[in-house]
This record gives sequence, C-alpha cells and structure tokens, in this order.
Amino acid sequence: MQKIEKEAVVAELAERLRSADSLIVADYRGLTNAQLETLRARLREHGAQLKIVKNTLTRRAATEAGSELLLALLEGPTAIAFVESEGDPIAVAKALSDTARETRVLTVRGGVMTGRAITDADVEELAKLPPTEVVKSQLVGVIIAPLTQLLGLLTAPVRDLIGLIDARVEQLGEGASADAEGASAGAESPSEEPLAVVETGEAGEEGASADAEGASAGAESPTSEEPTGASETAG
Repeated sequence: MQKIEKEAVVAELAERLRSADSLIVADYRGLTNAQLETLRARLREHGAQLKIVKNTLTRRAATEAGSELLLALLEGPTAIAFVESEGDPIAVAKALSDTARETRVLTVRGGVMTGRAITDADVEELAKLPPTEVVKSQLVGVIIAPLTQLLGLLTAPVRDLIGLIDARVEQLGEGASADAEGASAGAESPSEEPLAVVETGEAGEEGASADAEGASAGAESPTSEEPTGASETAG
C-alpha cells in the first residue's frame, strides 16, 4: 500500500471514529468471505458498518481522533463494527454475539460506547437486553412513574376535600329532608284539635242540658211535696 493510500485510510478511519456513536471490535480470523458478507448485511440492517482494518493504521487513526480507548483492543486480525448515530447498538451487539455462537470462530473483544470502554462480557450483556424500543419505553415508564405518584400525592388532598364536601352536602340534604318531614307531621297533628274542641263543646252542651234538667227536676220536686206535708200537719 502506497503512502498516499495509507494516509487516505487513516483519514477515513479517524473520521469514522469521530462520527461513530459506538463501536465493537471483534477478531474475524477464520470467517469465510460468505460469512463476512452475511455479517455485514445483518449489521447494516441495524445501522452499523463492518470494516476490516490494519492495526498499525488504526492505531494512528485512533490517536488522531482521540480514541485512545480503542488501542487496547487492536491485537490480531481486527474487524470493527462502527455504529452510526441512528444505529441500534443493542441489535449490533446481538448480531455479533449470534454470529460468534453460530460460527464458533468470530471472537468479540470489546468496544467503546459513548466514550466508555466496554469488555466482551459487556457486549454479551448488551446483546441480552430487549430491543431498543422496548428499553426506551421501559425507561419512559421509570421516569413517568415517580411523576405520576407525585401527581397523585398532590391531587389526593383535593380529592379528599371534594369527598368531604360531597359527604357534608349529602348529610345536610338528609337533615333538611328529615326536618321537612317533621314539620309536615307537626302541621297535620293540630288539625285534629278542632274535632276535640267540637267534641268537648258537644259534651259541655250535653252536660249543661243535663244540669238544666236536674235543676228543673229539683225545682219541681219541693213544690209537689210541700202541699202534702202542710196538709198532714194541718190535719
């Protein structure tokens, strides 16, 4: 490879290292060309590009791009999966792990994710995660759950106050209904008093009539007896 070509490769690698959100390094030794093409196609579906690189040129590019974390992974035949900004690092990790398990040849070394070095074990754990969309929804749920609880705590006193007001209104309504029934019952009772008065009046009149008849009988009784007595005395 000519010097100009090497410089072009280093510049391209450096640019990829700067723009890549994450990258995963693997040892591709033993893979066939067909297996490599299959792996490239799987990675492209998830927003990643697989590049076979020379370690000497990659070290220069990493130094130029400020990606020193990559240097420790450049041992032996190296393939790098560059995950683009819109790519899915979880799906990329899964594709590499599945290929390593299926071929028993590919070996994942580790990588760099959002400026942090990750090991081969980290890549395996990453591959076990649910799809990115599921992880995002779970993350949203984790963020929203405390807010929902806080909203519930804030609105609980208002709900309790409304409940107390409703209960008090219902209580007052029942009391007013009871008072109305009592007033109605009280209004109906006095209507019987005139009957009692009338009955009392009639009884008084009957009593007065009886008294008058008694008085009349008393007045008549002495009159009939006195002449008889007088006659007897005279005789």
